[in-house]
Amino acid sequence: MAREQRSGSTGGRGGTGLGHFLRARRARVTPADVGLPEGPGLRRTPGLRREELATLAGVSIDYYTRLERGKETNPSPSVVDALAAALRLDGTEREHLRDLAARASRTVPELSPAPGGSGLPGGSVDPGVELLLESMRPHPAHVVSRTMDMIAANPGGLRLMTGLEEWPEKQRNIVRYVFLHPAARALFDDWENQIRGCVARLRTLAGTDPDAPDLADLVDELLLKSPDFARLWEAYDVKGHSSGRKTFHYPRVGDVTFGYQSMTLEGTDGHRLVAYHAPPGTPEYDAMLLLDAAGKAGERPAPRAGAGRPAAG
Repeated sequence: MAREQRSGSTGGRGGTGLGHFLRARRARVTPADVGLPEGPGLRRTPGLRREELATLAGVSIDYYTRLERGKETNPSPSVVDALAAALRLDGTEREHLRDLAARASRTVPELSPAPGGSGLPGGSVDPGVELLLESMRPHPAHVVSRTMDMIAANPGGLRLMTGLEEWPEKQRNIVRYVFLHPAARALFDDWENQIRGCVARLRTLAGTDPDAPDLADLVDELLLKSPDFARLWEAYDVKGHSSGRKTFHYPRVGDVTFGYQSMTLEGTDGHRLVAYHAPPGTPEYDAMLLLDAAGKAGERPAPRAGAGRPAAG
């Protein structure tokens, strides 16, 4: 399968990213979800039939079929919104559909570097960000690229994921970790939800920059090495970044739940600062102190200067 097929601009059966997203979403909506009868006969595919979705969206079956197959690439905003409503898309999915439709009609301009950015998907962090990471101790914090390479961290931010620090710096990618590291399944209380979120974020990126080499290399590697990744990649979920709580199972610390917040770093090429928090005096805060303790004797994980694409392997 060609690289562009894997990164989201096209797919395994021809068409466009728009067509593949519509197909994947159609398969997840049942007739009962939208108040339709099941109808006679067996359904060859899960979810709605093309003619059912076309009727719900107010378009002809021929027009909708051409959309899925990539023969029609210029749907109007009203058609896109009608399809989003028929498919019961949430806000993030609706925006993703609009992005895909705009790209399919070639109305999306070439991506330009963010102000102050390097124009490259990886990169190093500003010295001020390094100081910020250090000042946040013992709260774990790290900076990740748009494909979730870990490009800088304080001690707790690196040790948050058991065994990640043992990997070479260029391989420290959070998506790679959750799918390929032997400790990941036991570490996360909700490993399945973690992997779904990681794939959904990569799918969102694929919708806006499907030909990005850093994304394609990572996706190619994980499709080859992880059946779980391949399964979820085909599901075509999309998701943005947010805040919340995560529960970790540490062999030496025990089970702890941290709050977390994800923040975009202005003037970068999609870098985000992810910080974990817990109130002082709580068992969770004590766990943060233990995670940070290995750095107290002067050990400080250095940012990965000039980080580029994730290394395979």
